Amino acid sequence: MAHLLIVDDDANTLASLARAFRLAGHEATVCDNAARALDLLKSQPFDMMLSDVVMPGKDGLALLEELRGQGISLPVVMISGQANIEMAVRATRLGAIDFLEKPLSTDKLLLTVDNVLKLKRLEEENRDLRQRVGKHEIVHAGEAMRRVMAQVDRVAASEARVCILGETGTGKELVARALHERSPRRGGPFVTLNCAAVPGELIESELFGHEKGSFTGAAARHIGKFEQAHHGTLFLDEIGDMPLVMQAKLLRVLEEGQVERVGGDRAITVDVRAIVATHRNLDELVKKGAFRQDLYHRVYVFPLQLPPLRERAGDIPALVGHFAAQIADQNGWKAKPFEPQAIEELQRYSWPGNVRELRNVVERLLLLTDGPVDRAAVSLALPPGADRESAPAGGPHPGGPLAERVNGFEREQILGELKRHNQRMTDTARALGLERSHLYKKCQALGIDLRALRKAPEA
Repeated sequence: MAHLLIVDDDANTLASLARAFRLAGHEATVCDNAARALDLLKSQPFDMMLSDVVMPGKDGLALLEELRGQGISLPVVMISGQANIEMAVRATRLGAIDFLEKPLSTDKLLLTVDNVLKLKRLEEENRDLRQRVGKHEIVHAGEAMRRVMAQVDRVAASEARVCILGETGTGKELVARALHERSPRRGGPFVTLNCAAVPGELIESELFGHEKGSFTGAAARHIGKFEQAHHGTLFLDEIGDMPLVMQAKLLRVLEEGQVERVGGDRAITVDVRAIVATHRNLDELVKKGAFRQDLYHRVYVFPLQLPPLRERAGDIPALVGHFAAQIADQNGWKAKPFEPQAIEELQRYSWPGNVRELRNVVERLLLLTDGPVDRAAVSLALPPGADRESAPAGGPHPGGPLAERVNGFEREQILGELKRHNQRMTDTARALGLERSHLYKKCQALGIDLRALRKAPEA
């Protein structure tokens, strides 16, 4: 469905065109003069405009010229009953996509509109692709993220709702984008909303849209995120922070597949795959009554746990290289290599801000250094008093026989997964790709006292 603006001083033409477009599934707004059309274009978005050329006062060509002068960009088709070559050439030079003569054939008109909208979508997709090349790449080298991406590949082709879990900065939106790009919906839009960043009183309007005048400040119609994501994917980040009242309304939309704009009087059918994410423990929120249990069961179909950066330090060299090249390219800087000791120092840091913090530090290092990035530069770039006493899992390990190093690495991995899953053996075994009985044997062989871990107080 497209929203079209039709400008013509003839009431019969306006009525017949509006009826034809509405029957074809489009939304049509009509006006009978250029000045009113200009006001409408300034106050609300349209996908396309059809304008008569000869009108009292300001004609269609003058309207087109003023639009270009004010930077208002949208596809325009000019129509006229007094067409000539000179008029058509001038309209084309002013940016009109097509020029149609009256009387208009409905079939030809609808075909022209469809072709213009397809061209508009292609231009938007190409622009989006140029902006996204390399920007949303998921860089990894270790086993932890390989397991995550294998799960992404498995669930992407389905319509199953995915709940992405992980600390802030672990790349939840990147994984949501990967799910979209690998799904049958990849040709549709990918729309995001951070539920924690929108005030509670505005989140309904952001999700479902609103009609003009529906509340104070609603100067124009607003299309909500669900409508924007039609035939695509809607990513709801930090869903654990959504107000309870909105949770009930979101549940209804997920169940019925219909939204109603604030101040609207009709239901709008939407075809959207919802992917949600949170850094909070939804189980605990349900127990506390802060998250609806029925919504939990709707969105928690396929949980996808992202490991924090401190548990995937083996990925840091690849991430540093990726970020350094990306930042240098964006700023027109010369690429700078990172010395091995600098990488080791980065691997020893605990990264409370995860991958997002790493990118910020890499940018800081590129600004601070004139030559290769060394250990001293890293020490200056990391926060004062940063804890780098112990190497994280996947990072450098002390010397010793190979068997001891392997055992140490396995012990760290198991302890980390046990802590992440609150000592639940079934969940830990699944995360590690082991049978539950095999995990018990591993713990016994590595000297991990499970009873002591369960009795240990929370840090």
